[in-house]
Amino acid sequence: MVLSQPENKHVLKAFDLSGKVAVVTGGARGIGLEVSIALAEAGADVALIYNSSKTAEALASDIASKNNVKALAYKADVGNQEEIESAIQQIASDFGRLDIIVANSGICTNVPAEDYTAAQWHDIMKVNLDGAFYTAQAGARIFKKQGSGNIIFTASVSATLVNVPQKQAAYNASKAGVVQMAKCLSVEWVDFCRVNCISPGYIATDILDIHPQEWREKWYDLVPAKRFAEAYELKGAYVFCASDASSYMTGANLVIDGGYTLP
Repeated sequence: MVLSQPENKHVLKAFDLSGKVAVVTGGARGIGLEVSIALAEAGADVALIYNSSKTAEALASDIASKNNVKALAYKADVGNQEEIESAIQQIASDFGRLDIIVANSGICTNVPAEDYTAAQWHDIMKVNLDGAFYTAQAGARIFKKQGSGNIIFTASVSATLVNVPQKQAAYNASKAGVVQMAKCLSVEWVDFCRVNCISPGYIATDILDIHPQEWREKWYDLVPAKRFAEAYELKGAYVFCASDASSYMTGANLVIDGGYTLP
């Protein structure tokens, strides 16, 4: 059914994800880990997909025990279509169903545009754009059969502005592609799933720590809030998008950036 209409619930119950099964790519670190925790706190069983984490299984076990849900970790390369398809099919089999896909995996490099090698450009697109599509595609195949589902992409404010002083044309282009892809998929798949984006601004994860201090000071100056967000501050937005609280929202791009994109 087009944008299946849920029953009119008490507002807090609309956020309840009990009985749902969620997949989060990049779910063992940074934003993805906080999203995995958030969905579990809301009652969902969660599968964390990781590529290089050495602690993913322990993190999944901790999430399960603290929230009385099922949580498991699965290793897969989102940029490999067959591999991510296999992982998501296995998750649906292991958990008995699939309701929510969070396509969150992403990487960023800072390279002057004139200096990109083909390999450097491809590496960004493979994870951020191709991987996001392959993840959504694998979920959509399941959602189409069962008649319902929910896809949430982690995009970025970099989809709508040009970050300075760093040079990252490939990353920005990949995230702009994710936002437009989500809009397209939200229309194409409207009969069986919702598709939305969340676009964070500067989030205080280990990815930011590698950058020079002068860059960080510049970013502070550009953000009206005069601070970065902690990853846990995104938890409510992902639960909102994953739950019946956003039942009529599809094709949206929810920007959470402390006002960074506004001036």
